[in-house]
Parts: sequence; structure tokens; C-alpha cells
Amino acid sequence: MLQPIVQFHGKWPFYRVLGMQEIFSVLFSLLNFLAHYYGLKWVESSIPASYPLRKYYKGFAYFGYASWTFSMLFHTRDFPLTEKLDYWAAGASILYGLYLVVIRVFRLDQERPRFKPTLRRLWTYLCVGLYIAHVSYLTFWSWDYTYNMIANVIVGVIQNVLWTAFSIYRYRKEPKKPWMAWPAIIVLWISLAMSLELFDFPPWWGLIDAHALWHLGTVIPTAWWYLFIVEDAKNDLAAERLKA
Repeated sequence: MLQPIVQFHGKWPFYRVLGMQEIFSVLFSLLNFLAHYYGLKWVESSIPASYPLRKYYKGFAYFGYASWTFSMLFHTRDFPLTEKLDYWAAGASILYGLYLVVIRVFRLDQERPRFKPTLRRLWTYLCVGLYIAHVSYLTFWSWDYTYNMIANVIVGVIQNVLWTAFSIYRYRKEPKKPWMAWPAIIVLWISLAMSLELFDFPPWWGLIDAHALWHLGTVIPTAWWYLFIVEDAKNDLAAERLKA
């Protein structure tokens, strides 16, 4: 009689492949890393260095690099250190997403009016302070999985709401530019991919679980996001040339 598969310390058992504990989570994390890698190459080749948002978009890619690199390490071998690095990098990437949306939506990258550089510095200090406080709490007070999840969900929801509202507002103003609706669609796609985590199930063939499928589900919207970044920058630059 077959025995049901059970979790041990909240984790499903997996077959190891080439020494990797969760081979498909590693592979799908690699695909996300590559989406950021080629996305950054496209940003660098398509957006001029003088464009003020370019460095923030490059920062988005660098945080993506870190997040998916440590994800690959963690899913290769689950040690206390690799787990911490994965959680810290994921938290940094999510918080940077919030940092970026505020910079873009409210155009804090601009030097005029005079108050914008001040707001940009304050927003930067606030985000850095929040991240330091978050990591310090997890490190020196309590490695609290529930707190970590709630913190990341709150930050993620706020940035998703901002991107969605920004996208819908712009698309309604210029419906002949369908790419302006992309952020809202991408947010919806990523939200649906994340919902896979709710359908926790024993890994298929001892190799693929809901968490791995979530990682797979974020590959296309990540690549799509860079398409939006480039289109948005080109549109912005064209508008500036018309003003000039």
C-alpha cells in the first residue's frame, strides 16, 4: 500500500539531481536571471546614458541578479546561510521595486522643480532604513517566516497598486499606445503566478512543486517588463524632443 507523501519541517521531499535539492526551482530561477541579464543588455543598448531613469532601471536588473542568484544557491543546497541570503535578496528586490515605482510615477529622477531632489534623497534614505531594519529584525531578533512574508506582501501589493493605477491612467489618456497598459497586465500575470504558492502540493515525480512553477511563471513577465521600460523611455525622450 502506498504511503502518502508528507512534509518534513514544512518542506516536501525531492529527488536530488546532480547534487541539487530542487532542480527545477534552480533551472527556473536561472531563466529569471537570464531575463534580467538580457533585459539589462537591451536597456543599455536602447536607452541613452543621459536619460535620468536609466540608472534606476539598471538597478532593477542588478537587484534581480542578486535575488535569482541566491535563489539558485538556496534551491541547490538548503543551508541556514543560503536560506538567509535568499530571503534577504528577495526582500531587497521587492523593496527596490517599490522604490523604483515611486521614482518613476512621481518622476523623482528629475532635478526640477527644486523640491524633487530633496524628496528623492528622503525616499532613498527611507527605503535603505526600512531594509536595514528588516534585515536586523530577522537577524538579531527573530527569524520569523510569517513576519517576512507579511512584510514582502505589503511592499509588493503597494507597488502593484501604484503600477496598475499608473498604467490605467496613462492608457486612458492615450489609448492608441497599448504598451501603456502593459504594467497592469504584467502585475496581474505575476499575481496569478504567485497564487500558485497557495496550491501547495507534493512535487510531481519528486521534482516539480508549486514553488518551482511560481518561478517559471515570472520569467515571461520579467522579460516583458523590460519591453515596457524601453518603450516608456523612448516615449519620454520623444516627448522631450517635441518640447525642445
